[in-house]
Amino acid sequence: MSLLVSEIFASIQGESSRAGLPCVFIRLAGCNLDCRWCDTPYARDGGREQSIGSILSSVKKWPIPLVEITGGEPLNQKKCPDLAASLQTEGYEVLVETNGSLPISRLPEGVIRIMDIKCPDSGMSASFDHNNIQALHPSDELKFVLASRRDYDYSLEMIRNHGLEKKCHHLFFSPVISSLPPSVLAEWILTDLPPVRLHLQLHPVIWPGIDRGV
Repeated sequence: MSLLVSEIFASIQGESSRAGLPCVFIRLAGCNLDCRWCDTPYARDGGREQSIGSILSSVKKWPIPLVEITGGEPLNQKKCPDLAASLQTEGYEVLVETNGSLPISRLPEGVIRIMDIKCPDSGMSASFDHNNIQALHPSDELKFVLASRRDYDYSLEMIRNHGLEKKCHHLFFSPVISSLPPSVLAEWILTDLPPVRLHLQLHPVIWPGIDRGV
């Protein structure tokens, strides 16, 4: 019952409907994709083997009820669902951030799945497992990271073709700021009024230039 862990730390939740809340992050090592915009390349490899009990002990160092399992790609590790279930048993609200390429149905009921649907400019849009659309719960969240108008149009098409706004409560459009100014994305959203929320990452604002442990 062990997993490869890249890091465990307390920070401010910065990429979901719970943005701004204190949160403990369990970053699992390893990923099955190679996204152009990856902001945690150090988590693709390595990691330290830890038992679920050891991970729980680390999490309990902070009196914070919100825990996110992230990566890398957390579902790349078979014991991720067991870790999520153990955290739930301990009374934590559990979020799992996943890239959408692996079955989210493996996760226990009650876990909030934050699924990043990869757009064309990421280089990984073909990786999406469309069966995950049917597995969505209203409490789950979808995120589209956009670098261009092509990504924006692709995301709108995904939402419209699959009625995604009817499947979960929160849909986010997050710009790759180096390629797509937030003001431009805001103009597109104001013109088309899709059922989405413009989202900006908090971590680069709070801790500029710091990539780990935040």
